[in-house]
Amino acid sequence: MARNLGALDTDIYAITAEDYSRGRSNLEVVPALIRAGVRLIQYREKEKSVRAKYYECLALRELTAAAGVALMVNDQVDLALAVGADGVHLGQDDLPAEKARDLVGEELLIGLSTHSPEQARAALKTGAVDYIGVGPLFATSTKKDVVAPVGLGYLDYVVENIPLPFVAIGGIKEHNIAEVRRHGARLIAMVTEIVGAPDIEEKIRSLRVALATS
Repeated sequence: MARNLGALDTDIYAITAEDYSRGRSNLEVVPALIRAGVRLIQYREKEKSVRAKYYECLALRELTAAAGVALMVNDQVDLALAVGADGVHLGQDDLPAEKARDLVGEELLIGLSTHSPEQARAALKTGAVDYIGVGPLFATSTKKDVVAPVGLGYLDYVVENIPLPFVAIGGIKEHNIAEVRRHGARLIAMVTEIVGAPDIEEKIRSLRVALATS
């Protein structure tokens, strides 16, 4: 089975973060994302046990598959394979993309976070990466090991020089999402702006209004 490249042809890339979800579980947040029309969701929970992540992610895979929504798994190739996810998103300190491709074959998408032109060029050179993360564009406190903001200049570089699909990420909110779109980002990732919203479905509607005006 060929990997689902069409999953990247959407506007919002939602990432789970239970610590920022106003006491709601991922099993409450993800259905709200699906109802709001989000078509691409990444499961990212760094502090839970492997076993807990497996059972939770398996339940989310059932929900997303039933709705025709793509599910990515953060960092863990084994977890992505175990639950039948659409792909895995790797960081610069995770398993090299080439080795991940050896393990998953042609069935799973592989995304790779990048923070500089050098890392973007290296991702392209591997031939193993389906899309790159570009950021963090703005300051963000969602991740404990976050790198310094790279700014919109790096986004401009990727748009002009890297022929790979990409997702813009890092500190993107309703007030700056239109600016990110104007700099060429078609796919935009958000964490706390979405999962931390009192009304997730209304937040998605507002974000899409902002995107439509860019």
